[in-house]
Amino acid sequence: MAQVFVSVGSNTEREYYTRSALDALHQHFGALNISTVYESEAVGFSGDNFFNFVAAFNTQLSVADLSTLLKRIEDENGRCRKGPKFSGRTLDIDILTYDQLVGEHSGVQLPRGEITKNAFVLKPLADIAGDTLHPELQISYSALWQDYAEQQSLWSVEFEWQGNSLPCSVG
Repeated sequence: MAQVFVSVGSNTEREYYTRSALDALHQHFGALNISTVYESEAVGFSGDNFFNFVAAFNTQLSVADLSTLLKRIEDENGRCRKGPKFSGRTLDIDILTYDQLVGEHSGVQLPRGEITKNAFVLKPLADIAGDTLHPELQISYSALWQDYAEQQSLWSVEFEWQGNSLPCSVG
């Protein structure tokens, strides 16, 4: 079993699609460790604010099969892939880490570069895996967050899913 961290974001009907993502991840992977949901301004384009969170789970899927499944979940939730790379979206699910893999695996760059570049990825990752070491840098996520110097606005959002207030672990 591989331990995986994924980031999830939505800025279109974001409450609906955030819940839908959680439902799909729970359906496919069972136990989830879920960060606080954060709201952030769009990065790279002008658009509505995003809801973002990080989820951790274990899987027997390969990187390729996991990537395919996550794209299918996005597509089932109305993800449009024809627009510009930086644009609004119903759902964006990215593999951040897959165990301690480093490099390109089945077309997926691991660990994902956004971990150290975007507050909306690093903060929720530090929340649920603060003592875990970044596979390439060998620095804990909490230390990376403490040293984070970018100017990106980020604030926590009260969010409930399946009767649980996030952050939470769901079996």
